[in-house]
Amino acid sequence: MQRDFTYVDDIVEAVLRVNDRLPAPDPAYSAANPDPATSDAPYRVFNIGNHQPVPWMDFIGCIEQQLGRQAEKRLLPMQPGDLAATYADTAALEQWIDFAPSTPLAEGIARFVDWYHHYY
Repeated sequence: MQRDFTYVDDIVEAVLRVNDRLPAPDPAYSAANPDPATSDAPYRVFNIGNHQPVPWMDFIGCIEQQLGRQAEKRLLPMQPGDLAATYADTAALEQWIDFAPSTPLAEGIARFVDWYHHYY
């Protein structure tokens, strides 16, 4: 399985940048010929993600490496509703605020583990 892991500081940065730019109605919206991808309402919805799917076992491996110990794994088959891979399409976010999350997985996990050890 692959997932898109995003470091929290990248999410905060994106939210702050989006918050600084007020949306306006989409000029492409037409009431006579409505398109569900456009709207007259002044809002925008963005995916905030790293846009780089990572194998689940690589994620676990990074945590193991930072902690210096092996995880006890109990692997199960795919469950109903599971997807083999997911990741965020950040094109709209990048266009709107000229920013995309980019903290590499290993760096984000290292920073989190360091924070966790100091906090607890």
